[in-house]
Amino acid sequence: MDASNHSELDWVLVLAPYRKDAAYIEMLLVEHGMVVRACADTEDLVRLLPQSPGVIIATHESLNPPTIEAIANHLTTQPNWSDLPIFVLLDRSAQQSRIRAELDRRWPRSRQLFIQRPVASLELVSGIQSALLVRLRQREVRDSIERERELRFELNHRVKNILASVTSIFRMTRRGSDTIDALTADFEGRLSALANVHSAVFEAGGDAVALRDIINFTLEPYRADGTNRFYVEGPDLMLTRDAGTTLALCLHELVTNAIKYGALLTPEGRVSVVWEISPTDTQTVTLEWAETGGPVVAPPTRAGYGTRYVRAALAAVFGEKPLVTFDPAGLRCVVSGPLSKVSPRD
Repeated sequence: MDASNHSELDWVLVLAPYRKDAAYIEMLLVEHGMVVRACADTEDLVRLLPQSPGVIIATHESLNPPTIEAIANHLTTQPNWSDLPIFVLLDRSAQQSRIRAELDRRWPRSRQLFIQRPVASLELVSGIQSALLVRLRQREVRDSIERERELRFELNHRVKNILASVTSIFRMTRRGSDTIDALTADFEGRLSALANVHSAVFEAGGDAVALRDIINFTLEPYRADGTNRFYVEGPDLMLTRDAGTTLALCLHELVTNAIKYGALLTPEGRVSVVWEISPTDTQTVTLEWAETGGPVVAPPTRAGYGTRYVRAALAAVFGEKPLVTFDPAGLRCVVSGPLSKVSPRD
């Protein structure tokens, strides 16, 4: 076994306090690239056991009641995946059947291997190497089980979040719709925006997604006529999943408003979506949506659902209220906030 590739389990605890057994076993195993720690007595054993040996080697004469009790207590702390191998070296004169029966009773959560002395060096080294390899495989199974458990929790969490988002979108859409047809169209559009951001995150392969991808995914359906009426520009910027989802829904509201009342209502209309990151120590990101070439804009007599949502959602994400301006030349929406609010920490 490669001595440079030790894991938390790749070491051998030797309990052989009499004669020169411990020195011989240690020398033999170290020559074959294994890490060995020898115990002088039960007190030493109690100190080393919590450090999780991969294998225990014990001579039968070292197995006095306190030692057996210490190992038994250690075995009760082992996780379900663990099957700790314990090699017991027996003299020919030892009462082997009695020793086996006693250890089976006291150490039920262990894999006991009995070797009769004098021990052939090849037999001992081969047995220890095989046991350590089994322990590594056990640990790999443990890691796999942990990953599967984490994935199940994560999937459950994300499904709940998606369902909560869908429910919230439906309730907000219902409040702002006068007819079933309007409800259906608006709800489908908002679900599409939600699906777009999840597609972007999936393609990114993690919990972060590029701002440029969020914008392009959201605006893509409105480029179907072959005319690019959108100008998108800014530095590379990764957003958290939550920030990306909220921003996609806000962009959907803005583009829907532009189609109904703004720049996209006329063939000459254009929309600019640009962002920048300030070079200061406390980095700030600024995002601007600006419409030009559409009909003359007049401030509404009351704020509609879309405007209220955009203001509240962007404020929640960026930590600052956006500035929505109903300029006669075209609607503008500008929002700024700390980069740390929208981008993953790493």
